[in-house]
Amino acid sequence: MAKHKIGILTSGGDCPGLNATIRGVAKATYEAFGEDKVEIIGIHDGYHGLIHGDYKAMEPSDFSGILTTGGTILGTKRTPYKMMQIIEDDKVDKVKEMKDTYKNLKLDCLFTLGGNGTHKTANMLSEEGLHVIGLPKTIDNDIFGTDVTFGFHTAVDIGTEVIDRIHTTANSHSRIMVIEIMGNKAGWLTLYSGLAGGADIILIPEIPFDIAKVAKACQRRADAGKAFSIIAVAEGAFDIEEAKLKKKERAKARAERGEVTATARIAKEVQARTGLETRTVIPGHILRGGSPSAYDRILATQFGAHAARLLKQEKFGYTVAMVDGNITENKLVDVAMKTKFVEENDMMVLTAKDIGISFGN
Repeated sequence: MAKHKIGILTSGGDCPGLNATIRGVAKATYEAFGEDKVEIIGIHDGYHGLIHGDYKAMEPSDFSGILTTGGTILGTKRTPYKMMQIIEDDKVDKVKEMKDTYKNLKLDCLFTLGGNGTHKTANMLSEEGLHVIGLPKTIDNDIFGTDVTFGFHTAVDIGTEVIDRIHTTANSHSRIMVIEIMGNKAGWLTLYSGLAGGADIILIPEIPFDIAKVAKACQRRADAGKAFSIIAVAEGAFDIEEAKLKKKERAKARAERGEVTATARIAKEVQARTGLETRTVIPGHILRGGSPSAYDRILATQFGAHAARLLKQEKFGYTVAMVDGNITENKLVDVAMKTKFVEENDMMVLTAKDIGISFGN
């Protein structure tokens, strides 16, 4: 009997839980078909490796001891979906090369671990006739159709710890601390970290803020005898004036002011309006690093096992998901071009407002 030959790649930004998911896929696949009946090909650096034929045959031992390891043993790169069908100066037809690599390797299936961009390309390859199964990874938790993505809960834990630690120094120095949390399009990570960390103000892309109201919220706390305020800001947050601009116009205006995100401007304006000393904190890629939490190790294992189940059922063109606490799957075509945003009536937003957290609006 011929071996089942599968490829695995990790694409986009790294996050805790990638290795745990790779391990879950591998172990469940070996268990389903037998170790001697499976050959797993690890593709280096995401779709870049699929395009350029950079891969290695994996051994069962490669998947041992990686449950708790951060990052990805396969390496990862960002290969934007919008560039996939564009032939650039290097004259490489990316779609053709990916299909050729898949066919030359005689793969029965390709597992793709990644976020929104990864899922767009996975769907494109599926529509090109390749057998693809996706697994939803991102600290942003913004993949449509799944309640949660692996990597998110660990990032929330880290973001919460950052805010916890800033509380003590903010209190000691009677400062307003503006903490920038990753999340360019969706505010899930900032919302959860801010709520868990006891932030006083949470600013996310889905709810444009009024800087006057942000400053007023800080002043109100100061007037009530509170020595400090914590403002959790998603990197993609913008104010009500910027909300009137298109994305490119907003980026141009910020570039002209020498800004990348709104964080530094928020701090400057709050200090100018209140007279209270204000500082910024940017944990950045710390949120992506390190060992996955117990929750993410379990979720990654569940997702990996379900992906192997889909392979055994020959159910291709799907991505794994959690819906209402159950591990299931969605068609790639149904989720690939969509983003899951925070809505103003989301339970977490309403909970935050119920306990007096301001969203600056």
